[in-house]
Amino acid sequence: MRTSILLTLTAIASASYAAPSDNVQKVVRPSTIRPAGAIETGVGHFSEWSRGNKKEYLIDWQKGLSSRWIHVQGNEAGDLDSMAAALTWAYHLEHSTANTSHPVQAIALLQTSTDALDLRPENTLALHRSQMSSGHSDLLTLDELPEDPETLSRDIKGIVLVDHAAPLRKWKGAPILSIFDHHQDLDAGLDASPRVFANVSSCTTLVAERMLDELEALPEEYHMPHELLELILGAIAIDSKGLQEATERDRKVAARVLKRSNWYKEDLDDRMQHLADILKRAKKDVDHLGIRDLLRRDWKGDMVDTPSPRTPTVSLGFSSIPFSLDEQIMKTEFQELFDWFAIEAAWTAQTGTDISVALNKHKVKDSHGKKHKIREIVLIVRSDVRINDAQAESLFQTVKEAVEADKTLNVKPWHRAKELGKWQMVWTHENEDAGRKIVRPIIEKAVMAWD
Repeated sequence: MRTSILLTLTAIASASYAAPSDNVQKVVRPSTIRPAGAIETGVGHFSEWSRGNKKEYLIDWQKGLSSRWIHVQGNEAGDLDSMAAALTWAYHLEHSTANTSHPVQAIALLQTSTDALDLRPENTLALHRSQMSSGHSDLLTLDELPEDPETLSRDIKGIVLVDHAAPLRKWKGAPILSIFDHHQDLDAGLDASPRVFANVSSCTTLVAERMLDELEALPEEYHMPHELLELILGAIAIDSKGLQEATERDRKVAARVLKRSNWYKEDLDDRMQHLADILKRAKKDVDHLGIRDLLRRDWKGDMVDTPSPRTPTVSLGFSSIPFSLDEQIMKTEFQELFDWFAIEAAWTAQTGTDISVALNKHKVKDSHGKKHKIREIVLIVRSDVRINDAQAESLFQTVKEAVEADKTLNVKPWHRAKELGKWQMVWTHENEDAGRKIVRPIIEKAVMAWD
């Protein structure tokens, strides 16, 4: 529609500026203005497959044939590991069964919104290097689903979980077909196959290992595009810090993938360190993001059941932010404490979250110039979603006591804690390893025991 309007305006303009005596018909050239949302189509086999795969999925939904499809789902934070693992396994499921009597139709679902993918610059860079389409148009994201997850989960064939151990509550209606994860086993999908849990740096390691094992066992190998191989290596590289923190399993899988890639002549450690360096630089490029985007770029949340009918199921959400709270406050319009909490409240109102936790981290230099990582925990409970004021007070105190009692954290009140409002608390601690993987179970356990 917009293109036709532009062409019409161009024709009118051409007619208006024509000389009166000039009876020669003018050739109206198409406008060079690109329509909103225009994309640059990716090149290469991987982008072509991903785009076609998404199209087939949506066509089948329109025809009422969603039951043919398997969702391969990463976690809702949408990091590079989740994305690469989901795309790899979906590609493998389709191609490894294509010439069998029971071909599988599988699609990678990125459990974040399309625009949120670019809040992780390392994702943008990795996809660009893999020659994918601009605007992530050849990927399926959560906001592009044609039905809500609760409804769709009852229609699809099933889900495969990668980089998380249990499905979000909204997918509870879908059978769990397989799980690949490097976090704690939560006993979900006990009959899933394969069901792989292991202590590795990257979940993509586990997916790529299984993919290569099954690929090499086929009578004839399917085509493995170099763009996907490079995406796999990037995910392993950034999570293992260029193999410096890799397990032997990470290293072996990376070596197998490298041999199949266009980098097969290169030294493994050199290539992986190079990938880690460029992706790490990209990952740090978040200075321009505002508070709302910092909150949602690495957001994980779900419903948590409580033990008593007096204490309802609540929504619990976690964000991870690479800035101190003081630094974030300076990013707000008024550069004041109240403004940060107002922006946070607007975000959690949108997500319907009862209890939110922001996990901040930053580095400071000591008197000798040595850098130390400082972490912060920001706890907020609100009473306008599922719980009333009395329940909010009780829940806040329950979680606050659990955090303060935990010896691994050894938290201290933030230097401006006395200025905080009702059901707000901020702590600092110096346990460098106590990120979300440590803090989330502490808080979830407290919520699940709240009575």
